[in-house]
Amino acid sequence: MATKTTSKTSKNAAPKIDIGINASDREKIAKGLSALLTDSYTLYLMTHNFHWNVTGPMFRALHEMFMEQYTEQWNALDVIAERIRALGIAAPGTYKEFVKLASIKEVEGVPKALDMVRHLVAAQEATARTARKLFPLVEAANDQPTADLLTQRLEVHEKTAWMLRSLLED
Repeated sequence: MATKTTSKTSKNAAPKIDIGINASDREKIAKGLSALLTDSYTLYLMTHNFHWNVTGPMFRALHEMFMEQYTEQWNALDVIAERIRALGIAAPGTYKEFVKLASIKEVEGVPKALDMVRHLVAAQEATARTARKLFPLVEAANDQPTADLLTQRLEVHEKTAWMLRSLLED
């Protein structure tokens, strides 16, 4: 007579992820997405800070523009973090992790309005570069959802950088 054995561990263990992307590629993609998440969060925080602290003749226009931008960034954070989770990896979620992973450095003090714009151009472009670096890996792994996410994020960051740069032209 065969005995049925069940282990408590196997009952409670999470099922193996089998989405057509091997574990090694999922980890590498998640690592890249974690860098994108941390750059995006740093950009969000910088933009929100500038929204709160902008002054000068362009106050109203910049205040409103920054609010639109940080709101868009805030919504993107969840999309990026959820993609990391869908790949089976924990998303970074502490300031300590963000500081360690981000390519964007915090801005000290309160810059003048046009310097805020310059900082945001640089941060938008840095975030675009972080996203773009992932494409070869994502394409090789046949990861269309991540490729789609990256394409959407690149479009936003490149367009926003262009709009901000336009404010700096004579």
